[in-house]
Amino acid sequence: MNKQATIWEVFIQSKNGLAHKHAGNVHAEDKEMALQNARDLYTRRNEGSCIWVVKSEHIVSSVPEDAESFFDPANDKVYRHPTFYKMPDGAKHI
Repeated sequence: MNKQATIWEVFIQSKNGLAHKHAGNVHAEDKEMALQNARDLYTRRNEGSCIWVVKSEHIVSSVPEDAESFFDPANDKVYRHPTFYKMPDGAKHI
């Protein structure tokens, strides 16, 4: 039987305290292999401090066709926009 490996999405945290960012994907049979493949492929030069791998089938996304109705409720709440807040001195990673 020809079994194809699972696709895993890879997220890398460059430094402690920063958000994880999507780096790409890898093929692997299990989560341990996915972590090793992600490490080998995306952090060869010490680019990260933490790696997350998630099966692609577990990623849920909105669809572009629904963007107007899906994101519309946020437009009438201007207080949620960061332009109304002053950044405190000494704040990091915001």
